[in-house]
Amino acid sequence: MSPPVQIRRVDPFDTVEHNQWWQAYAEAKRADMGENALIWTLEESRAEMQQRSENTERRTYVAVLDGAVVGGGSLALSLKDNLRSAAVGVTVPLAHRRRGVGSALLAHIEAEAATADRTILRAETAWPASAPDDGAGQPGIEFARRHGYTLALSDLQNRLELPVDDAIIDELLAEAPAEGYAIRSWVGPVPDEIVAEWAALDAVLDTEAPTGELDIEAASADVADYRADEQMQALQGRTSFGTVALTSDGRVAAYTQLVVSGDDGNAYQWGTLVRREDRGHRLGLRVKLENLRMLQRHSPETPRIYTYNAASNAHMLAVNTRLGFRPTGRLGELQKKADRPRAPRPGARA
Repeated sequence: MSPPVQIRRVDPFDTVEHNQWWQAYAEAKRADMGENALIWTLEESRAEMQQRSENTERRTYVAVLDGAVVGGGSLALSLKDNLRSAAVGVTVPLAHRRRGVGSALLAHIEAEAATADRTILRAETAWPASAPDDGAGQPGIEFARRHGYTLALSDLQNRLELPVDDAIIDELLAEAPAEGYAIRSWVGPVPDEIVAEWAALDAVLDTEAPTGELDIEAASADVADYRADEQMQALQGRTSFGTVALTSDGRVAAYTQLVVSGDDGNAYQWGTLVRREDRGHRLGLRVKLENLRMLQRHSPETPRIYTYNAASNAHMLAVNTRLGFRPTGRLGELQKKADRPRAPRPGARA
């Protein structure tokens, strides 16, 4: 009989333990996505896990079998919003799959989420663009389905090789004149005078963008939390490029953000959103183009941009195609709703 899998919580300040967790995570991602795997680097993940956040509690775990680390897991608990939800992750390298490692990790993490009174479990899994749209036959999503998770939202992973010719940017800019709005761009932290409105738009990104079947609430818009995240990004060696469209009275009507990794050198598209009352003026396109041009001028060595868009977001996907983005994979946003334990009736025996 095989010995049981042991699950151990990782101390993020223990270099050996964290490195073992990260190695399992990175190997599993590469096994599923090959060269198109988007992996947080070792130091980026270390900085995030060591952050003393007032907004999110993060935990990582390793699965140990016969004295060796054979898998990793994660749990994230939002502390100011989405208090019924937990983000869970399980990553098992190819050599250790089909041995009960993933199931043991998931059961342990789900139990910890239940202890924290979280009844909505969210997870993500990626598969190649060449696979079926619903991920049928792919290891990550098939594992999730066996454990009660459903595909709540399907995203496309796209890549843009840089630089984009200025003529293409100019052609698209002509379609988005942004009349009546001022464009402002910068590198680094969000300027103090607009950070509150930036944080407010960023907080509703997950609910204003296509959400599919996800049961999700707007995030906290606390400026102190946003500044803390910026400080963490600096520790990770990341550089932020931001652009906004401002109304005539100085309100933030639209925002977009690209973040360049200090380790792999790639740029990653983070949020882009237009305030509801300012939609219909192609401001989203305008700020993305202005931000792209700024990135190419200030960071000409950046080789490519990666982005995710909901498969249902036809407008943004069409814009990305014109810029030259090409699909490199799919991301499934998964969800499972657990039954909340019922309190015993008065007088009933527990």
